[in-house]
Amino acid sequence: MLELKNIRKSYRTKAFVQHALNKVSIAFRNNEFVSILGASGSGKTTMLNIIGGLDRYDEGDIIIEGISTKEYKSSDWDVYRNSRVGFIFQRYNLIPHQTALANVELALTLSGVTAKEREKRAIEALKEVGLGEHIHKRPTQLSGGQMQRVAIARALINDPEIVLADEPTGALDSTTADQVMDLLVEIAKDRLVVMVTHNPELANKYTNRIVELKDGKIIGDTNPYTINEKKASAREIKATKTKMSFLTAVSLSISNLLTKKGRTFITAVAGSIGIIGIASILALASGINNYIDSVEQETMSAFPLSIDSSGIDITSFLGGEGNTEKDTKDGASETMPESGINRDPDENDLPKDEVPILNTVTSLFAFQNKNDLKSFKDHLEINQSKIDPYVKNIQYKYGITPQIYLENEAAGVRQVNPDTVFSQFGFGSPAGLSLISGAGNFGMQNFSELPGDISLFEEQYDVLEGRWPTDTNEIVVVLLDSGSLTDTTLYTLGLKNREDLKNMFENFVNEENLEVDEDTKDKINFDEIMNVTFKLANPAEKYTYDEAFDIWVDKSEDKKHMDKVIADGLNLEIVGIVKANPDTNNPVLSSGLHYSAKLTEYLITEAARYDIV
Repeated sequence: MLELKNIRKSYRTKAFVQHALNKVSIAFRNNEFVSILGASGSGKTTMLNIIGGLDRYDEGDIIIEGISTKEYKSSDWDVYRNSRVGFIFQRYNLIPHQTALANVELALTLSGVTAKEREKRAIEALKEVGLGEHIHKRPTQLSGGQMQRVAIARALINDPEIVLADEPTGALDSTTADQVMDLLVEIAKDRLVVMVTHNPELANKYTNRIVELKDGKIIGDTNPYTINEKKASAREIKATKTKMSFLTAVSLSISNLLTKKGRTFITAVAGSIGIIGIASILALASGINNYIDSVEQETMSAFPLSIDSSGIDITSFLGGEGNTEKDTKDGASETMPESGINRDPDENDLPKDEVPILNTVTSLFAFQNKNDLKSFKDHLEINQSKIDPYVKNIQYKYGITPQIYLENEAAGVRQVNPDTVFSQFGFGSPAGLSLISGAGNFGMQNFSELPGDISLFEEQYDVLEGRWPTDTNEIVVVLLDSGSLTDTTLYTLGLKNREDLKNMFENFVNEENLEVDEDTKDKINFDEIMNVTFKLANPAEKYTYDEAFDIWVDKSEDKKHMDKVIADGLNLEIVGIVKANPDTNNPVLSSGLHYSAKLTEYLITEAARYDIV
């Protein structure tokens, strides 16, 4: 039935080789009780493990029912162990939180037997070993001999052909050991039982064959099996693969958890704390990164990178003597005039009848830079696909100021952009700075162009009325953060009398007493703002061609001509009122009136149609 041929098994380390089995050959009968004796380290347990498929041999072969195992795969050994071999160990290897019945059933669970059949066969096996009254007890409620009987019942539950016992009585008293040995004798009547023991008395008393090992070799066999003996008929065993259903695995896991509630609870709490801690750190890091990104986006939206056609290197201008060299086109450097602003010349070096010259103006223009914006624009357009991932929006400004008029006043049509009332009295020009400190551009530019892509700043604002501009002739009113509008914007909208504004400026310039008519109205509704309309005049139409003198004549002072130009102009309407939401730290848009970038494109297109342009 079972035969070992020239089996070798060695355990190797870097500096040592231990030969556990050295060319061991032995054959076993189908039904006999064999005991393997030998000193510690003689190879007894190694031989038992190789017979049971728990360990692999290095050389030789194991013949099972005339079939070689040299070509066995791991799955084949699994089937062999599950269907042909039963194991009995000195330490029992019972699951503490399972009952005796459940421990015995477990072997059948791995074989895929139904629950009803498992219970029936497990009860029968426990009754055979004398534990019919203890099937629902846990291992901790059983004696050592009873636990070993449970282990024997578990080994027999699959009706194996071979039973392997490793020191089955090593942890038992003599009386209990005799009871266990009597069970093994009964088992050996219809199957092969191989037992490893150190007790020669038990071997001589109960087994019918004793094999002695020493240094990995067989040195004695009391009842050797020869190939010429008539072989007993082997029982047919249907080999089934080891498996366990998902529900069974879950059930066993839950049962294990329930028997260790305190440990399970503490483990769950500790694991939860760890998971929550890691999640909190990741959430905090993600939140900080998102906040930094949002601040960067808001800052870049409010203070975008701008490139002008020309500029002055102020750092060089203010740097004194330090930076006075400028690279030329051929790569060489030339000395530039020193600004001298921070220079403190040594009085001993100066002639007493001469005054040193500080070249401030020369230095200022010496550090002026020119940018080729046309080539740069071509570069951006050619490489747009490469640049897009790194920019949100590119806006081109052409220095175009729309000529916008308000035509709904009783006093007549007035220009509100650029505002003639403010420019007339010096505000918005260098001269106006002498009137009020810091009043440059005060009231001059009442209209501003929206950045090209509204989606860049749309989330920063709440739409209080209407919508954002989408067409050429549409305007949006942006309120202050407080939700209010300055009176200068109201004068632009014509919601305050512009004549009063003009009179105040005249009195101020003439140093006369100001008679300010304070308007008791402190609020204005959305409808009044939304109903305001403007007219856009084409600057080129202010000129007419004089064929006699072959010149273009400015007709901007001709009221009749300008009335027609304004009347024929594009109607501008307010379509929305917005305010920065409370979460916005750096709003992109200033308070006032803003028109779409399409209006600038419209003016450029229209200007191209006129000969004067």
